[in-house]
Order: sequence, then structure tokens, then C-alpha cells
Amino acid sequence: MTSGFAGNIEGMVGHSEGRAVPRGQLRIYLGAAAGVGKTYAMLGEGHRRAERGADVVVAFAEAHGRQHTAALLDGLEIVPRARLSYRGATFEEMDVDAVLARRPQIALVDELAHTNVPGSRNAKRWQDVEELLDAGIDVISAVNIQHLESLNDVVEQITGVPQRETVPDAVVRAADQVELVDMTAEALRRRMAHGNIYPPEKIDAALTNYFRTGNLTALRELALLWLADKVDEGLQKYRAEHDIRTTWEARERVVVALTGGPEGDTLIRRAARIAARASGGDLLAVHVTKSDGLTGANPANLARQRQLVESLGGSYHQVVGDDISEALLTFAQAENATQLVLGASRRPWLLALLTGPGIGSRTIRDSGQIDVHIVTHAHAGSRWGLLPRYRGGITLRRQAAGYILAAVLAPLVTVLLASFRSGANLTSDVLVFLVAVIAVAVTGGFVPALLEAVAGSLLLNYYFTPPIHQWTIAEANNALALGVFVAVGLVVSWVVDIAARRTKQAVRANAESELLATTAGSILRGQGALDALLERAREAFGMRSASLLESKAAEGGAARVPAVGWTVLASSGERPVDRPDDADVNVPISDSLSLALAGRPLPAGDRRVLGAFATYAGVALEQERLAAEAEAAKPIAAADRMRTALLAAVSHDLRTPLASAKAAVTSLRSRDVRLDAADTEELLATADESLDRLTHLVENLLDMSRLQAGALSLFPRPAGLDEIVARALDNLDPFGGDIDVDIPESVPAVLADPAILERVVVNLTENALRYSPAGKPPLLTASVLGDRVELRVIDRGPGIPEQDKERMFVPFQRLGDTDNTTGVGLGLALSRGLTEAMGGTLTAEDTPGGGLTMTVSLPAAPGD
Repeated sequence: MTSGFAGNIEGMVGHSEGRAVPRGQLRIYLGAAAGVGKTYAMLGEGHRRAERGADVVVAFAEAHGRQHTAALLDGLEIVPRARLSYRGATFEEMDVDAVLARRPQIALVDELAHTNVPGSRNAKRWQDVEELLDAGIDVISAVNIQHLESLNDVVEQITGVPQRETVPDAVVRAADQVELVDMTAEALRRRMAHGNIYPPEKIDAALTNYFRTGNLTALRELALLWLADKVDEGLQKYRAEHDIRTTWEARERVVVALTGGPEGDTLIRRAARIAARASGGDLLAVHVTKSDGLTGANPANLARQRQLVESLGGSYHQVVGDDISEALLTFAQAENATQLVLGASRRPWLLALLTGPGIGSRTIRDSGQIDVHIVTHAHAGSRWGLLPRYRGGITLRRQAAGYILAAVLAPLVTVLLASFRSGANLTSDVLVFLVAVIAVAVTGGFVPALLEAVAGSLLLNYYFTPPIHQWTIAEANNALALGVFVAVGLVVSWVVDIAARRTKQAVRANAESELLATTAGSILRGQGALDALLERAREAFGMRSASLLESKAAEGGAARVPAVGWTVLASSGERPVDRPDDADVNVPISDSLSLALAGRPLPAGDRRVLGAFATYAGVALEQERLAAEAEAAKPIAAADRMRTALLAAVSHDLRTPLASAKAAVTSLRSRDVRLDAADTEELLATADESLDRLTHLVENLLDMSRLQAGALSLFPRPAGLDEIVARALDNLDPFGGDIDVDIPESVPAVLADPAILERVVVNLTENALRYSPAGKPPLLTASVLGDRVELRVIDRGPGIPEQDKERMFVPFQRLGDTDNTTGVGLGLALSRGLTEAMGGTLTAEDTPGGGLTMTVSLPAAPGD
């Protein structure tokens, strides 16, 4: 070893005189929990590298008593550990100086997140690893997902166990390779139950605490998702380095474009559903603002939609671009998006026809390999609300187009007719001008067509009616032709305008009927929550806010006495009003209810529909109040059902011990039968046992009734579990049976009522004894989980099917009892009720290897 160290030192010195030492590479095995096989995989990789001729040493590895892992240490060079003294004890840590002096090609370093003993070279082991990497040594290490700094609080929330040893995410993300050592929760629990992870005395506590199926499944998902992000970072880096702009569908990424309009919520939820169909899909929301900073988006809508995106697990982005379609596609391509979700245009169809292709059409045309979804919604084709507004039959935009067309067509037709006069007569000229009038009428309505007809008649008179270039008409038939021309033009214009008005009214009537029918259907189905109904009313009429107000009538007054104050029962939108006088529109519902909207005055047609909304709001309020009354009546109905079940149970189960005691006492008092001492003792024992059973049943019934009535008196105080369990077992003597107890001294006291908790332990232990097979007594054990203490009553009986685990806590249920004559089925129901009354929980889960485990979780006493 001396010559080896000397050679390495010489090599280091010689190397330092030349070029800089290249940094070593880091490979990390990532696991969801202890026992998945990270250290085993690390050592196995070390053997493979050594067999290929690499210089491999074990800088630090911990087998934790696992035989298969310890066997892999054989055949690998192990660097001696450093021994450090701290507070009178000796600890072993990785000797960084020895590894640097040995200077291997590859060093195996276990437990990357480990905290070194004070006095070590570095505070954390990952800092030791950084030194090895800086020295040009490749490192293979291992870490669990719960030790990553960014996930520390998430893991504590899932498992209830704080992680004090952490490693910065940047250290793990900077690794050249990260490999997941994966194992299902069920397989890991089986490995634990077989003793391949922890020693036997720790197995039960581990399986019922940290190694629960739910905990392991959540940790596994965290590990998979974290590694997926790490892999994705590598993919994005590769694409950037190689200037790859095409979409690689390695992972579904759904981008949803938001305008700040009311349809945003619908688009976000649709995009979230699309992303959810692909496991691990990403949701990204983007809003495009123009470079001049001007935007028509509603900031409140965007803020609400951003919160919705983040609540669904997505991310919100804002980009700048004058060409919205180009900006959307640039963002989607940069994010390697696979799908883009857009809302159907809110532009009316005629406006879309006049202004050309919209953003959706241009995006589809240029999208390339990105799939584009155009999602319809309630606001499609209506920019400012759900209901079309009354603005006459022809819109202002169409009227303006009609005026422009009239100004252009009149001189243009005149020039064309003057240029091609050969063979034409006045009749032909009038027909051509009539076509121009119809074209203007169809485009702009009555008034532009009227002007076109007047201008056409004047131009026909001056340029085409003899005498030419004079305002006089020589022949009567020509005058008649011009008159008919003007009359036909006016009639056509009037018909076109009436048709446009009727079409607009029909569209509005259809929108009104659909809106009212949908709202009425929601109310009838009981889905008419006030907030949702008010939001629909506000959006339908384009208002700033909508409020349902209730008046506070003066005391002792008649129904028509003016209100002395108003209460806001429900509201939607920004800055809702709290008095009808402050509203732009107020619709009385009854003497005490009013629907108030703020934003703008409404025309009479809108007020008519708003009146229906006001009626719906009144009905919805009444439904909510009736539902509240029905909810308040549920406890009464439950008590009635309880009473019925109680009577059915009492008719048999209380009568049985009473009949046994009565028969025994009657036999003892009988003078017709002579009893010896043994018979007398047996009858007295029967009477005593029957009366004890009767007392037990009555106590359970009384306690259950007190729980139902909320009249159970509790006196919580700090109490030791060992004392409570001991007293409970003393009360189990009449029932017989062996019981194993394992309450560690380190378990703190619980905050509970000792007498009540003793009752719970008695009931649970009786139940465990009833089902435990011979030779396998129940086990009572306890452990700490966060700020709570868990007492577990474990049996090795037949267990309970998953679908029955909640049913067995219902009063008067006896699922699979071997003896249906010894109780009314109140034990477990009463135990859960008493436990919850003390601020705890009682849950049932399968015992590994068969059986049922009842877990009582109670808060630890302060200061313990």
C-alpha cells in the first residue's frame, strides 16, 4: 500500500504540473425508500467496472445487516474509514483524505445525503463527493427521494416524518447519470415482512408506519416524476445543442392559449383532461401580449385562470408578440409541445368573413407537427356576452361598408355605362343601377341603399336620359322608368333591412331560450348554486358584478315597511354592490329579495330576460335553504334509524343474558329441586357472568347514546400507554386468552381520557382475541409518527375483506362473527366514536401475512 500511495502522489504532482485535472463523473442510484436495492445496485456496478479493468474502491458503504448486500463487498477494495470522537462516543465516517491519496478511478460512496459527525472535513457527505469529483475521481453513489431538499416538506406531509438529512437538488441534477432503482410498494413490503430490510423487532412498526402502502406508492410516484423531469432536462439540452426545432413526442406537452376572455376556464379544463390522458403529461398556459403593452384582456380573468392552471398542476407563461399565431407556435416549439388548444373565435361570422382568416386558421396552417385543437365554447361568435344586443337589424360596421360601397358604386357604374354605350338603352342602364342598389342594400341596409337609389336616379337623369347632360326628362316613359327604379330600390332596401332585423331577433330569441332553458334545467336538477347562477347572469349581460340582496325589515312592521338594511347573500364579479340604489340595474324578486347588477344600463329587452334570472335566483336560494334544513334533519333521521336498529338488537341480544340470569336465579330459589354445592356454584357463576355481560352491553348502549347526543364527558390529560394497556388487560380476565404486549419505553404519553381509552383498548382486544387462532396471540404495540402516537392491536386471524372495512364500524354490524349471541355489534362503532371524541382516529388495515390490524392514533402529550 505504501508504494501505491507514493505512486499516486507522484502522479498527482506530475498531473498538476501539466493540464488541469478533468472533473470526475457522478452516477447516482435513486430510490423511493430504504430497501429497494440502491446499495446493492451500486456495489454490483462496482463489480462490473472492476471486471472490465477499472480501479474501483469502496469509499463508504453500509450493508445495514443485509446479507446479500454484505456479500457484494467481498472482492472490492475497501478504504479504511476515519474514526472520530464526539461527546464520548466514537463514530466512523468516510476518510476523504485516504480516498484522495489512494486516487482510484472510481469510488463507491453510499448515503449521499448523510450528515457527517462534527469535526469531519465537511459537514455533509455530498460535499465530500464534490471534492472527489474535483480531484478527477468518478463517483457512484445512492440516495432516496425523500432526502432531496425540494421535496422535504412534501415527504413530511405524506409520511408525517421530517427528514433532517437532505441534499440540494442541484447536486443530484448535476449528476451525469441518474438511474432509478424501482420496486412496487407491495414487493417492498413483502421484502420487509421477510426480514430482508430491518431486523424482526422493527418490522411490524415499519410496516404500519413509514412503510404503509400509500406512503410507498406516493414516494414511488415522486421518484418517477422527479426522474422524468431530469430526463426531460437532458432532452431539452440535447435539442438546444443540436439546434433541433422539430417536435419530438417523447412526452405529451399540452399548451393552452388564453386571451383573458370568459372562455378561458373551459379551455384550461379541456387541456388538462387532454394532458391527463397521457401519464406524466405537462400542462402549459400561455397569454400573448402585444409589444406596445396594449391589451384587451381582462386582468381579473387572467389572474383567476392562472390560479386554475396552477391548481391543476400546470404552469402559466406570458410572451410578447405582435403576431399572436406566430408567438404561440414559437412558444410551443420552444417547449417541445405536442398539442395546442385554442378557443373557437368569439368574432361574429360576418366579421370573420370580412376580416379574413382568424388566429385559429393561421395557427393550424403553420402548426407543422403540433396537433391543434379548436375547442368550441359558450362564448363562440359573441365577443361581449352570451346574448346578442339590440342594435338594429344591420350592425354599424355593415352600415359603414354600405355607405362606402354606395359612394364607390354610383360613379363607377356611371363610368362603366358611359364607356360602353353602344347598343344600350335606358332600360339596361336602369337595371344595372338597380343591381347596384340591391348590392348596397344587402351590405348596408335601408339608408345606404336609399342614398344609392337617389344618387342613381340623378345620374341616370343627367347622363343617360334625353336630353343628355340636363336635369329635365323629355319623354314620359323615361320618367316612369326612373320612378319605378327609385320605388323598386326603396322596396328592396326595406325588405333587406326587415329581414336583417328579423334574423337578429331570431338569433337573440334562440340565445335567450337556450340560456333560460339551461339555467332552468340546472335549477330543476338541484345544480343551481347561487354563485354559479349569478356568474352566468353577469356574463350573459356583460356586467361587472351581480349580487343577490336580502332586506332586513323593520321590526313590528308590515310586509311593505321599507327595509332598514341589506345583506349580500351571494355575488359574482368585481366590486359587487350591497344596496339596490347603488346598482345600475335592480330587479326586485320579492318584498325582501332583489337582484342587483353593476356595469351599465340595460335595454328593455335585456331586462325581460333578467327578470327570469331573478326568479331563478329566488328559486335557487329557496333550494339551498331547503337543502340546509334537510341536512339539519339528517341527524334526526339517523337517530331514528339507530333507534329502530337498537330495538331490533335489544329484542334478542339483551334478552339472552337476562334470560340466563333469570333462569339461574329461579333454579336457586326453587324448593322442588335439591342442589348440591357444585350445582349451586355453577348457577351462581352463570348468573354472575350473564349479569356482567348484560352490564357490559348496557354500558356500551349508554355510551353510544351519549356520543350520538354529544353529551359524553371527557377529561383528557397526559397518560402513559403502558399503564392504560395494563389496566385494560386486567379487565380481560373473564374472557381469557394470551396477549403479547410490546410498548417501547421511548413512546411518549398521549393526550386522552384514560378511562375512555381503556374502554377502547378493551373492546379492540376482545375483538382480536375472538378471531385469533390458537398459538397466535394478539399483539399490542405502539410507535410514534410525527406528533402523534399510534397504538396497534394486531391479530393473525382471517382478516376482513377490503369492502367491509368501513362497514364494520357501523353500529349493530357483526361481520362474520363466530358467535352472534355475545353482543349487539357496538364494540368497534363505539371504539371509533370514543377515539374520535378524544381527537384521534381508529382505522383498520391488513396485517402482513394475514389478519387485521386496528390502529388507534392519538395526539402526543405536550412536552413529551
